[in-house]
Amino acid sequence: MINSSPLSIAYFISPHGYGHASRACAVMAAMHELNPSIKFEIYTTIPQWFFEQSISGIFRYHSLLTDIGIVQKTPLREDLPETLRRLNNFLPFDPSRIISLTDEIKKANCRFIICDISPMGIEVARESHVPSILIENFTWDWVYDNYLSTEFPAGKFVDYLRGIYSFVDYHIQTEPVCSYRNADLCTMPVSRKVRVTSRLIRQRLRIPDRAKVVLITMGGIPEKYMFLDKLKYHTDNYFIIPGGNQTVQLVDNLALLPHHSDFFHPDIVNACDAVVGKLGYSTLAEIYHSEVPYGYIPRPNFKESDVLEEFVKGQMHGFAISESQFQEGSWLSSLPEIMEISRVKRKGPNGAAEIARFICNLPDIKSQALFGKQT
Repeated sequence: MINSSPLSIAYFISPHGYGHASRACAVMAAMHELNPSIKFEIYTTIPQWFFEQSISGIFRYHSLLTDIGIVQKTPLREDLPETLRRLNNFLPFDPSRIISLTDEIKKANCRFIICDISPMGIEVARESHVPSILIENFTWDWVYDNYLSTEFPAGKFVDYLRGIYSFVDYHIQTEPVCSYRNADLCTMPVSRKVRVTSRLIRQRLRIPDRAKVVLITMGGIPEKYMFLDKLKYHTDNYFIIPGGNQTVQLVDNLALLPHHSDFFHPDIVNACDAVVGKLGYSTLAEIYHSEVPYGYIPRPNFKESDVLEEFVKGQMHGFAISESQFQEGSWLSSLPEIMEISRVKRKGPNGAAEIARFICNLPDIKSQALFGKQT
């Protein structure tokens, strides 16, 4: 008799931006390809629509604040006083909250808990006596340690989180790695797969096949673009701007999209000849696999930024744009040179596939998958 019961796995995801959710979705989609019976219990405050758009396999969504991360004033500026206030209200974890989540995990019969990069999931796994898997290119103790000062006395949180991370059962790191540690697996960048052709995206946005196209993105965090009027004078180029309008608006050489649209972000990246925007993990990973040039805006005060920039310089074709150059639109004077930068040819695997194979070959998961095929 065939065992048709799904294999349940909990996934705790940091709500800091959309990069962690993007990486988690890439991993979940790759795991569903290997084992369609997996059912994910997703814990995060990233909107449910993001997961519905990104993965087609079975999952159940739970709205839960899983960590604080760094509170952002803007896509490029952090708010340390507010971060500290929220950390004081959130850590250490409320024992009753952990027990309640443990009960949920047991009722859902979850066999593993995966965390990107939420330490709460590791704590719940310890209480539930199920294995935990940490996927990261940095952890919050590493980030907070960079800010320690009289204005940000977060040392107690660094020690607390470092202790929790040390209890993880399986540790996976994804390039660009910020701090190499003893990991069970280290992969290339992780991004969601492209679904439709560049030509189809251009047709939907009324962009000619041979036109030069630039994507402007701030990684899902709202931003006011003060240079939109200047773009209209660059008639040799088209510009796609997610978050540029409340509805889809196609005007002259501009394609302004709402933050939540029917356009899948990896498809948009793949349809462009260059990307200009905030230096962040998921944008970097999607550009890396789409092979296009990257005009990146570093975040000097965020510790991860230096590591990402070094990766772009060494592994990608890119160029730095300062925050003031971006906001003023002065970077547009270099647009002809930008559009002449060639693509990078890639042959290596997407890190999502590497992670999926690793997890699906873990003994507890592999045995249930094999059992499910028996008659």
